[in-house]
Amino acid sequence: MFPSLEQKLARYEELEKQLLDPDVLADIDKMLGIQKEMGGLAKIATAVREYHTLEGDIEAAQMMVDEETDADSKAYAKEELDGLIARRDAMAEELEDLATSGDSITRGSCIMEIRAGTGGDEAALFAKDLYDMYMRYCEQNAWKVELLEFNATELGGIKEAVCSISGEGAFHSLQFESGGHRVQRVPETETQGRVHTSAATVAVLPEATDIEVEIDPEDLQIDTMRAGGPGGQKVNKTESAVRMTHLPTGIVVKIQDEKSQHKNRAKAMRVLKSRILEARQDAVDAERAEARRTLVGSGDRSQRIRTYNFPQNRITDHRCGLSIHKLDRIIQGEMTELIDGLLEFDRQERLKGNAKD
Repeated sequence: MFPSLEQKLARYEELEKQLLDPDVLADIDKMLGIQKEMGGLAKIATAVREYHTLEGDIEAAQMMVDEETDADSKAYAKEELDGLIARRDAMAEELEDLATSGDSITRGSCIMEIRAGTGGDEAALFAKDLYDMYMRYCEQNAWKVELLEFNATELGGIKEAVCSISGEGAFHSLQFESGGHRVQRVPETETQGRVHTSAATVAVLPEATDIEVEIDPEDLQIDTMRAGGPGGQKVNKTESAVRMTHLPTGIVVKIQDEKSQHKNRAKAMRVLKSRILEARQDAVDAERAEARRTLVGSGDRSQRIRTYNFPQNRITDHRCGLSIHKLDRIIQGEMTELIDGLLEFDRQERLKGNAKD
């Protein structure tokens, strides 16, 4: 019924077979990679299998209705058949939602990057507010967060924060947070009560697996240096900070959060692979842009996607025109209404695109 979902089921069953291979079980990293990929595909595999089972049950029930001669038995079989058909139709709607969600639904984890933009100290404080908002939302969804980089300012803001977020639906829910976020509010340091405007950027990248992105060590340039803290404080005496450059693409990642150079290298590699995967997907999206890019899913970081207006307690997403007068609650992590609105808007845009094809 949905070829894309059948392909994902086939991939899931292929991975199931791989986990029975003794060589795979002996390779911990490979086994964990397969289990991670299966975790992303499990929801679709379960739903498609259930749909197939229902189709078989309906066929058997229809035969019973056709062959039964006793009136009471025939009525009972017909009632059972109607119930199975109703369940199948409901399942078909669920499969349609999974199909129109694209590959995001199968992603179990993502990399989120938050950076202060224009606005000086106020922009850094706003970036910290965004970070806290997302962390609360992750906690509500029982997602696991691993901090990869956190560069704080002396006033309690952040210049940059990078983290890995994993759990069912994490990337699917957060994928549309990428872009420019603008805040309008009166800073605590403002003595005359004037409203200031500042900005921060957010990027949400699908975390790449080793299968998706394989990097040749010869394509890497790795530099080490001493890590620095806010205002030049807490400077490490050892060269634990790592700057990793992927020469073919020019993508650069710098990680200094850990005191261990080895740990910083591992974290930098994870972020680098995710940025390479994002670049590849952006190239594919660009080729299809005229025909099928949804407004909400462009993910351009330079695009202003949302305004947080504190005096009016209003948050507005400019891609779909959604305005919610609950900014005080959303900034505390109560993002469900906002996230659901974006996902539904994207779903409708995808359905329009499918109808045109």
